[in-house]
Amino acid sequence: SELIRGFLLSGMPCPSSCPPGLLALMAPGLALMATFSLPSQAGDRRALPVEKPPGVKGRTLILLDVNTKSPVRIISENFLSLQLDPSIIHDGWLDFLSSRRLVTLARGLAPAFLRFAGKRTDFLQFHNVKNPAKSRGGPGPDYYLKNYEDDIVRSDIALDKQKGCKIAQHPDIMLELQREKAAQMHLVLLKEQFSNTYSNLTLTARSLDKLYNFADCSGLHLIFALNALRRNPNNSWNSSNALSLLKYSASKKYNISWELGNEPNNYRTLIGRSVNGSQLGKDYTQLRSLLQLIRTYSRAHLYGPNIGRPRKNVIAFLEGFMKVAGGTVDAVTWQHYYIDGRVAKVTDFLKTRLLDTLSDQIRKIQKVLNTYTPGKKIWLEGVGTTSAGGMNNLSDSYAAGFLWLNTLGLLASQGIDVVVRHSFLDHGHNHLVDQNFNPLPDYWLSLLYKRLIGPKVLAIHVAGLQRKPRPGRVIRDKLRIYAHCTSYHNHNYVRGSITLYIINLHRSRKKIKLAGTLRDKIVHQYLLQPYGKDGLHSKLVQLNGQPLAMVDDGTLPELKPRPLRAGRTLVIPPLTMSFYVVKNVNALACRYR
Repeated sequence: SELIRGFLLSGMPCPSSCPPGLLALMAPGLALMATFSLPSQAGDRRALPVEKPPGVKGRTLILLDVNTKSPVRIISENFLSLQLDPSIIHDGWLDFLSSRRLVTLARGLAPAFLRFAGKRTDFLQFHNVKNPAKSRGGPGPDYYLKNYEDDIVRSDIALDKQKGCKIAQHPDIMLELQREKAAQMHLVLLKEQFSNTYSNLTLTARSLDKLYNFADCSGLHLIFALNALRRNPNNSWNSSNALSLLKYSASKKYNISWELGNEPNNYRTLIGRSVNGSQLGKDYTQLRSLLQLIRTYSRAHLYGPNIGRPRKNVIAFLEGFMKVAGGTVDAVTWQHYYIDGRVAKVTDFLKTRLLDTLSDQIRKIQKVLNTYTPGKKIWLEGVGTTSAGGMNNLSDSYAAGFLWLNTLGLLASQGIDVVVRHSFLDHGHNHLVDQNFNPLPDYWLSLLYKRLIGPKVLAIHVAGLQRKPRPGRVIRDKLRIYAHCTSYHNHNYVRGSITLYIINLHRSRKKIKLAGTLRDKIVHQYLLQPYGKDGLHSKLVQLNGQPLAMVDDGTLPELKPRPLRAGRTLVIPPLTMSFYVVKNVNALACRYR
């Protein structure tokens, strides 16, 4: 058995009572416990009785091997992608997307999709005017407002003179005034969100130019969600404004993919009038016909329907949509938020039940697709740790990373092709980059993922030894291990290398011994921990003991690994996230793209 082989390779004798039920666990990217157990009956999990080998004291020792012959899943190169919310028009941040610092940060996460969508998608109107000196509504610092607006216009004029990628250097005073304006607008946006009543937004041609310039300069592919709430009297979609936007984008030869609407299952709460799944399917068919009439977009990708959490009524909506437009869309999309940001606590991010809520949703979506369009790609869009804009010092802290990294591992292991993170830059506290343009912990986590993780997902084999738990104690999956081929874009590692990423939710350290094909290989450790006195609430992180920060506006820091000698046991500190590149494995699954 794999377990016995693992014990032999590790140099430890297998216990005399190795039970058949404890043979090596194998599941694609399975999240595993340091304290392994099997269900004896529904709702009851008891530790398997195993004899402790000589020399193993106290803590669990986990034996880990990886199936290197073939991948169990292959996901998109753009698996980890980004979202921008249309609220950046309201609060003014769209005018600053040309910032060198923001472009540098976004470029670090390429290749990826950039989805422009959110709650305000269905209140967005396109206006085909350049209008560089447009009036910007909303509160602002009156004394300085004119100078602030003039600075924006001067910046626009300077950008117009640049060819190719257009990059701006905004003065500090200009950014300070923008942050002041955005802080006041944040209160307006939150009021809209909590009341579920949204004001209309105008996207000018110049604003669309700035959005596309940001995506293009950053190496991101733009996905634009069109307003689906423009309705004719018979409740069919009114495409006139969308057609104006499509024609303008085509005239600029913008390479864009498209969506229609955002969370259409909730339209009744927004406008008091619902759109059912089959009607939205007809609307998507209409949009596909429009795209085919425009040469630039005749083969453009179309994604949808971007439903909310798949409860019973939402599943019925999806079924209606798939019957009509299942063959029209290139991928089926839905979105998910784990926690209500207004009531979240740091302990919520450590709950294994919360981490596992996504699995049930994936099964529900897959069941519908297997019925109507087997093999159709599935995307999770607009995913965030918390709803309602998040909570300061929580959804933007180190603690939120446990949910984010587990989401990436779980979705990849289940074959979800793309996950779109809400949001790259946004009001509230769910973003990757704050309003000082400083990267937050989830940004660094995402950067490590992009640098180290390739699209091929590998199955893992694990065996563990566990002390007998206290009577009545339920053992949960607090140690989660995922494995991929190392990214082909990382030239520090030869093809055939493997990357493990591990989440330790235990309040004690755990030890992992690499066995089988991974045995006696040199390992590079990337251990991400909070930096400073705030602990799990920290907005700063350290990599292998060194604080992470940008070198300058155009340069990300070097992500230096800590080499571990061949055969060394991996020691995983409590409440941490880490990546381990196992070098020179020469894994057959990872040799070729």
